[in-house]
Amino acid sequence: MARGAELGIAQINHGNRTALARMHAGDTLVYYSPTRSRGDGVAYRRFTAIGTLPDDEIWQADEGSFQPFRRRFDVVSTTHVPLERVRDSLRLTADPHWGYRLRLGLVPLEPEDLDTLREAMTA
Repeated sequence: MARGAELGIAQINHGNRTALARMHAGDTLVYYSPTRSRGDGVAYRRFTAIGTLPDDEIWQADEGSFQPFRRRFDVVSTTHVPLERVRDSLRLTADPHWGYRLRLGLVPLEPEDLDTLREAMTA
């Protein structure tokens, strides 16, 4: 996610177009990073970026054998907030199996959860 925030891009489910197409200009996107790097196995468990999608354009990047779909992402903050700091305040984490939902790649958040995360990440 750090690279995506630096580049100002949103990429969901390893470049899947379908998830990106479900979102619209003006939507808020929050990234949660269970690990620092995909596949490294080192627990990180932080909300790592929050911002908005400025338009509806989706494009396919060309990185050789990897050609993910992406959208522009206007990052408001990349202050990494540990899960434990906000866990008890989020409806998302009230379900003991909430982490499995995140494996879908794109999970709608309650407005209250967005407010909580926005406040924590921009403080």
